Amino acid sequence: MSIWQTHSWKKLLLSSHQASDVFEVEWVLVEKRSLWLWKYWLFALWIENIEKLDEQKLINLCKKEKCLFIQLETFEIEEKTSWELKNFTKWHYKKFITPYTALIYLSQSEEEILANMKPKGRYNINLARKKWVEVFIAEKTEENIKIFYDLMMETTSRDWFSWNTLEYYKNFLEIIPKSELIFTKIWDKILSSGIFVFDTYVSIYYYGSSTSDKNYRNLMAPYLMQWFAIEKAKEIWALYYDFLWVATPWDQKSHLAWVTDFKLKFTPEIKEVSESYIFIHQKIFYTLFQIMKKIKSKF
Repeated sequence: MSIWQTHSWKKLLLSSHQASDVFEVEWVLVEKRSLWLWKYWLFALWIENIEKLDEQKLINLCKKEKCLFIQLETFEIEEKTSWELKNFTKWHYKKFITPYTALIYLSQSEEEILANMKPKGRYNINLARKKWVEVFIAEKTEENIKIFYDLMMETTSRDWFSWNTLEYYKNFLEIIPKSELIFTKIWDKILSSGIFVFDTYVSIYYYGSSTSDKNYRNLMAPYLMQWFAIEKAKEIWALYYDFLWVATPWDQKSHLAWVTDFKLKFTPEIKEVSESYIFIHQKIFYTLFQIMKKIKSKF
């Protein structure tokens, strides 16, 4: 089972106020999220056994909760299941899982994984080692999480990414099982940090950050951190290492372009893993909301 279908994930959603309520429909967590003017919508992520999904139960929940619409996203690393939704349209209001991800199949040996990397990826891992960069699992103390958060603020201001609150990262590391905080350093200077989830099905690189200090960026610490995490995922016999969130291959203007370039230095494997579907319950309000959204985007 994915972490996104666990009670721990439900607890994180509620504690971080990302969802006002969370329901369970046939092992699927359905999030109730606020919209505007006291209106709500539902979001569900379906990961496995898609052919058994009872879409009518999702629709009934949407009507019962008086939500404008319900959005369903899929996530499949294995071969896609052949299935059809009768009442949903292929569309989305807001994408939570990017359509494409970068993967490493951990059935390969370490030598094979390294051989499949781009030469620059292997070079940067070795460079960080030669420069005496250290990598280690950090204790989940308040001080260490604050170090991660401060580096995340540097990263987001530099690369124009969105971020979460300090409290959210604390909750993530406290609530999500098998989550780890990893640091790289040279002497007493922390160079990069990341939050990873080491699950025996899919181990995930969830959040990453690094220093903006030009005196240290040439040490290539994030590359060594990734290799450390890949080795750890192999140690626990995980099937896949998932980098999450890469740009659609043909979208050269994607805001994920830079981070995609970084991730693809470790693996050539890009896989389409997610599709989105929507059922609109309150069509008049939904249409009005879309009009308001377009007007707002012009200002």
